[in-house]
Amino acid sequence: MTNIVVLVKQVPDTYSERKLNGSDHTLDRESADAVLDEINEKAVEEALKIKEAGEGEVTVISVGPDRATDAIRKALSMGADKAIHVSDEALHGSDAIATAKVLAAAIGKVEGYDLIIAGNESSDGRGGAVPAILAELLGLPQVTYAREVTVEGSTIKAVRETEDGLTHLEANLPAVVSVGEKINEPRYPSFKGIMAAKKKPVETFTVADLGIDAGEVGLANAWSTVTESSPKPPRTAGEKVEDEGDGGTKVAEYLVGQKLI
Repeated sequence: MTNIVVLVKQVPDTYSERKLNGSDHTLDRESADAVLDEINEKAVEEALKIKEAGEGEVTVISVGPDRATDAIRKALSMGADKAIHVSDEALHGSDAIATAKVLAAAIGKVEGYDLIIAGNESSDGRGGAVPAILAELLGLPQVTYAREVTVEGSTIKAVRETEDGLTHLEANLPAVVSVGEKINEPRYPSFKGIMAAKKKPVETFTVADLGIDAGEVGLANAWSTVTESSPKPPRTAGEKVEDEGDGGTKVAEYLVGQKLI
């Protein structure tokens, strides 16, 4: 029997226009459609596959604003059993370290977990650090960037793909695992699953409920600060080179001017 926690995050749709708030340079989450991050769908799928191979329960945990419940319900409709949602205005602008602290406290609400699965990095932050920080905070072994995962008794085995080949990893449970893009193809929620998700339990906590002081989280307490930001400049027309026998020279001169050669 394996009880699994899956970390999920609602992010701006990559097909939407994404931008920063002009006031505090944080991501403007209201300006774009919000979806369950694709890498988290893969994390949920892997948890469900492990559960279906034996017995157990899958709990999804998300830290985010009220509308993150849509992402949570998507995970529940795929087959997860229950969820925890940490929602608090004090969390706005939290960095990876504060986020990991909150997740660690939320995971503490799950009794008898054996495995924590996360995506290797979110599509909005792209830090790729939260799983490792979380493992450190919880004092658990970490198996990161996995493309294959197998649970054998009290052991987790994984394969990580690198530029040099495949690395085989192994750790005792409980452990933290982060999965990569090649791990699987997530299932589509069925109509039955979507209807069932509406009745599955979702517990909601604030940072105070988790025993965390608001002075430990939020933009004002982040370890890094964005002092200035500007939108990406619009694309300009390229430079056209007419070949009158000296096209090669003109291209070379252009590349030198751009400091490319």
